[in-house]
Amino acid sequence: MSNTDLLASLQASFIGRDTEYPTVDGKRGPRIYLDSAASTLMMAPAYDVGHEFLVHYASTHSDLHYAARGASHAFEWAHESVLEFVDADPDQYCSFFAGSGATAGFNRMAASLSCARPERDIVLVSEMEHHSNDLPHRHHCSHVVHVPCLGEFERYGGLDMDRLREIFDEHGEKINYIAVTGASNVSGAITPLAEVAKLAHAVGAYLLVDASQMIAHAPVSMNDADIDVLVFSGHKIYAPGSPGAVIAKKSVLSEIKPAELGGGMVDDVYIAEYMPTQTLPDREEAGTPNIVGAITLGAVLDLLTKAGMDKVREKEIGLIDFAWNGLKQIEGVSVYGPNPEDVPRTGTIAFNIKGFDHGLTAAALNDYYNIQVRNGCFCAHPYVRELLKKEMWDMDIDPDAPNAEADVERKRGMARASLGLYTTRADLEALLVAVRDLVSRRDEILSLYEPIGSNGYRHTKFEPAANDIFDPERSLQSYLAQPA
Repeated sequence: MSNTDLLASLQASFIGRDTEYPTVDGKRGPRIYLDSAASTLMMAPAYDVGHEFLVHYASTHSDLHYAARGASHAFEWAHESVLEFVDADPDQYCSFFAGSGATAGFNRMAASLSCARPERDIVLVSEMEHHSNDLPHRHHCSHVVHVPCLGEFERYGGLDMDRLREIFDEHGEKINYIAVTGASNVSGAITPLAEVAKLAHAVGAYLLVDASQMIAHAPVSMNDADIDVLVFSGHKIYAPGSPGAVIAKKSVLSEIKPAELGGGMVDDVYIAEYMPTQTLPDREEAGTPNIVGAITLGAVLDLLTKAGMDKVREKEIGLIDFAWNGLKQIEGVSVYGPNPEDVPRTGTIAFNIKGFDHGLTAAALNDYYNIQVRNGCFCAHPYVRELLKKEMWDMDIDPDAPNAEADVERKRGMARASLGLYTTRADLEALLVAVRDLVSRRDEILSLYEPIGSNGYRHTKFEPAANDIFDPERSLQSYLAQPA
C-alpha cells in the first residue's frame, strides 16, 4: 500500500466517528467530532492490534512461556515505535511510559531535575502552557519565570524569542531548564524548538517539550531540534487508554534518581538495602505496565510513521486556513491567537460568538447541529485570560479576579474547534454554516437556554433520550440478562 493510500485508509478507520445523536429538530445523524485537542478518537487498526494481544495476554519481563514472551517483545516494540516516531536516536535517547498522559511525565521530570541540580534554581515556562507543563514546575522548583508571547489581546501567542534571549542573558547558568509547548492547546501556535534548544544549551540548561498538541499534527525530530526531554499523551494521538510517553536523553536520565520505586526497576533487594537497575527503560517503569495501552500506541505510531507525518501536516494546513479565514469573515465572531500567516499553528481554533457565553456556543452547536467542540479555559487559564483581557475589560470584568463568580466564569472562556486526522473539509464547512446560523438566530437561541453551574447551559425544551448518553451500567444489562 502506498503512503497516500495508507493515509486515506487511516482517515476512514476511526471508531465512533459515525456515532449518531439526536438534534433539536427531531432528526438523528452522525456527529462531527471537533474536540480532538481534548482527546482523539481511536484508530481502528491499532485497537485491533490491542484486542488481538488480549487473546495472548500475559505480563512482561519473562520469556519462559509463550504468552509472556510475546508480551515482552510487544512492549519492547512499543518503546522502539515511540523512538522512531519522534526521530530519536536509540543510542542517545530512551523512551518510557508513565501515567495516563503528559501530566505524570512532567511531574516526574520536574521533581527529579530540581533535586539533581539544586544550584540551578530557575526554571523558564512559557505563558502558553497547559497546566500539566506549568504547575509541576511551580511546585518543585524554587523560582519559575514565565516567558511572554508575541502580540497582545486576541492575537497574543507564539513565543517572544527576543524576550526569551534577554531572560537567558539575565539568568544564565542559574537556569535549570525551560519547559515549553510544541504547540498551544488554545491557539495551536507552534514553538520554534530548535531555536529554543540552542539558547538553552548555550547556558547548560535543558529543554523540556510538551508535544501533546503537536504529536498528531506535525513531524517531530528530537535529533534535529536537540530536545532533551519530550513528553506526550497517547490519547492525543488516536490511542485512548494508552499511557503517557516520555523520551529523554540517556545523559539526562543518568543524572537523576528513579522517581518511582517498586517491582521491575531493581536488580536486587535485601532487608538492609536495594539496588536500582541501571538498565533503561526498566529503571523508569516500576510496577506492572499498561501493556495493552502501550501496544495500541505503538501501533498508531508505526502506522503514522509509514504514512508520513509530513503528509498529515500538509493536509491539515489547508484545513486550518479554511476554518480560520471562514470564522474570521463571520460578523460577530472573534477568533483567538496569532494569524497562521504570522505564526505557524496546528488545527486548534478558539473562538467566541458575540452575545453568547462560550458554554452556550458549545451547547447550541451540539444540540442543533451535532457538532462537538470544547469550551472553557482548556487548562491554560493564564493564557486564555491574556487573550480575553480586552474583551473582559470592555465588559467591566477583571479577567484576573481570583474568586470569580459563576456569571464571570461563563464569560471567561472560549469555544474551541480542534482537528484530527479524520476531520474533513465538509466537517469544517458544517461548522461555518452552524456558526453563521447561530449568529443570525442569536435572540431566539438565547431565549431557549438556561445557565447550569459555572459554565454549562441546557436547552429548556430539548432533552436527549437516556439511551443516547453512554451508561456503563446499562451496557452491562444485556450481558446480565442472558440466560445462565
